[in-house]
Amino acid sequence: MSIKTYATAIRDVLAEEMRRDERVFVMGEDVETLGGIFGCTRDLYKEFGTERIRNTPISEASFVGVGLGAACAGMRPVVELMYMDFTYVAMDQILNQVAKTRYIFGGNAKIPLVIRGQEGIGRGNAATHSQSVETIFMHFPGLKVVCPSTPADAAGLLRTAIRDDNPVMFFEHKALYSQKGEVPDDPEFSLPFGKCDVKRPGTDVTIVANLLYVGRALKAAEELEKQGISAEVIDPRTLVPLDMDTITASVKKTGRLVVVHEAHRTAGWGAEIAAQVTEEAFPYLDAPPVRLGAAPCPLPFNLGLENAATPQVEDIVRAAKSVLYKA
Repeated sequence: MSIKTYATAIRDVLAEEMRRDERVFVMGEDVETLGGIFGCTRDLYKEFGTERIRNTPISEASFVGVGLGAACAGMRPVVELMYMDFTYVAMDQILNQVAKTRYIFGGNAKIPLVIRGQEGIGRGNAATHSQSVETIFMHFPGLKVVCPSTPADAAGLLRTAIRDDNPVMFFEHKALYSQKGEVPDDPEFSLPFGKCDVKRPGTDVTIVANLLYVGRALKAAEELEKQGISAEVIDPRTLVPLDMDTITASVKKTGRLVVVHEAHRTAGWGAEIAAQVTEEAFPYLDAPPVRLGAAPCPLPFNLGLENAATPQVEDIVRAAKSVLYKA
């Protein structure tokens, strides 16, 4: 085991996979000498050259399309978007081309394309650079959606993504890049898609969270424990495929569900989990599921207002107590 930051774990897996398979290459804005804005490709061009660590123009639609073409031709591209907010300018490529090409060709075309980048709050990046957009891509068949919350998850899930023959949307969080944790040194270490991680066992309420909010949910669970409430915290890790079996089994045990995410509450991925739990485990519910998410407004530049618009630890505690009728 080595202690690595979230950003370094991503960088090291990119390097290891490029050494293992000469078809793997990275392209995006400022990924070469700058190493990306958070250093996830720092100095890789020195080993792999500018053919495999390739800077692109500021045209996400163009280089996502190039990534699709390269994948169709047998390469295994990793396309870095500077902000995942910028997927919006490449939506036709992602949703109508990347997501559908393998289906259109009857499964005969492999599309080993990873589209990765960061999103989220924490730096006051304001309305167009702080959004959490992973929910959108759950809606379109053909895309896998990955959201690692720890350095080990970032490493293990990224390796799985690069080796997958289907397109993967890989969402990182800007506020997690400096987080440190243990990462296996094994260059074959990977984590399967579609398998939740139960971060903390509990008996009274199930809390499901992803990315930055896994840490906040764990802090809320610590506070709840002081008040005699046992919270089970679950990180889905991948939203597509989604491990509903683990979540449903937890709710059948606790009888209560709180889902918290940074994406807007309205039509967020928490709504899908709440709906499926209601369908599959309704007789076990002792209270209606509660969803927490960002307020229905663009994210503010001011950090105080940003905090006001997004769930905080105390909001998770309050929500958990509300489903226990202890608010």
